[in-house]
Amino acid sequence: MSSLSINTANTARLSVEHETLYEYSSPVDQAQHIACLRPLSDAGQTLELFEMSVSPTPSQHSVRRDSHGNSRAYFALHVAHQTLRVMARSQVAVSDRYEGLAPVQGPTCGEVKALLAYRAHAPYQPASEFMYASPYVPSLTALREYAELSLKDKRPLAEAVIELMSRIHEDFDYAPASTDISTPILDVFLQRRGVCQDFAHLMLGCLRACGLAGRYVSGYLLTQAPVGQPPLVGADASHAWVSVWVPGLGLERAQNWLDLDPTNNCVPGLHHVRVAHGRDFGDVTPLRGVIRGGGRHTLLVRVTTRLLEESVAQPPVRTI
Repeated sequence: MSSLSINTANTARLSVEHETLYEYSSPVDQAQHIACLRPLSDAGQTLELFEMSVSPTPSQHSVRRDSHGNSRAYFALHVAHQTLRVMARSQVAVSDRYEGLAPVQGPTCGEVKALLAYRAHAPYQPASEFMYASPYVPSLTALREYAELSLKDKRPLAEAVIELMSRIHEDFDYAPASTDISTPILDVFLQRRGVCQDFAHLMLGCLRACGLAGRYVSGYLLTQAPVGQPPLVGADASHAWVSVWVPGLGLERAQNWLDLDPTNNCVPGLHHVRVAHGRDFGDVTPLRGVIRGGGRHTLLVRVTTRLLEESVAQPPVRTI
């Protein structure tokens, strides 16, 4: 298998611009939209600046947290318009949550499955919310059989899921425009190609079919890699990866969740900016809505993520 890279630098500050432009063939009379564009701020990532502008100016606007802790902006347009432009600008300080990760340590697959399994009168485990089928991630026997080659009960879970990620990276081709959000993951599995959201859904299906908990993560990648490092696939748009519940990782900033990017076969370090997490893409769609009128439409999305500064205490990449 190809080598796995983990970024071990300490901190980085990045800026992100995410522009969405809709153009309609006829006027839209009324519109209601939800945007999920504000990056998370937690133990491993600090949001220093966020601003979002909408044109035309909304008649109504509000912001609230959803059940997963993501920030959602709700806005309504009651004026006729043939274009809609949403620009989100962020500045984020990212820490390496997985510096010092030891995949061979920690609980085994079987031990974590037992913690998540239903038992009468047992205390509620919040991570169990992410171990069941969801609209874009059905329960499939084919995925369970594929995953079981890696997710053996006696193996350390971190080691096993990293191997599963590497297998998906090697067995499936990244092919832009080969699928869309309506493509079932069974088709992706059989055709052996897709894009980042397909690989995230595919890996989630593998984990959940084996009784493990995994979240879908939306975010951004550094657009232009630093000198000497390979560019990350998917850096020209919103990106997607997964987060696996691994209790007892021993890494404070990780908060018992191990992020894995099967598109790039890496444990996210400093160049992944997290925006939101949920059961699947449907929970974290960057922009969606309902409109009256509009006719046909075209959609243009531009994402640019720049490195402002980086503090590196060790060589930036190691192979394990």
